[in-house]
Amino acid sequence: MSEAPQAQFALQRIYIKDVSFEAPNSPAAFTKQWKPEVKLDLNTNGRKVDEQHYEVSVKITVTAKNEGETAFLVELVQCGLFAAVNIPEQQLAPMLGAMCPNILFPYLRENIDNLVVKGGFPALMLAPINFDALYQKKVMEAQAAAKAESAEQPTH
Repeated sequence: MSEAPQAQFALQRIYIKDVSFEAPNSPAAFTKQWKPEVKLDLNTNGRKVDEQHYEVSVKITVTAKNEGETAFLVELVQCGLFAAVNIPEQQLAPMLGAMCPNILFPYLRENIDNLVVKGGFPALMLAPINFDALYQKKVMEAQAAAKAESAEQPTH
């Protein structure tokens, strides 16, 4: 009796692919009372690198405005290289869409905080993000879009 090939999944490397920090209104920003309005934009992506490797990226843009002026803007793309062998497609998609971003987020969070502090601003600890829920929402939206698209197709 032959055994099925064993599934393997492992983190190979964590790295920053792109980073930008801007403080367009410094030093004037440091003279005002600090009551920032912080806006976050978040995006995840997974792509196949070769037969055994996948790159997963979490891109975040943090914009902090104070008294209507941009105090700082941070963009960071935190990535991970993951090895995945003999993993069925239906299991691989949630791994790349939710599990891997959950692994990368603490690194992204620490890097954002370091950049903000080194830019002269108070620490910014991002709240945890539920990538499982975000992935499920993305799947549901894709299914709804596919259903709507198939409903629009003319039948012959």
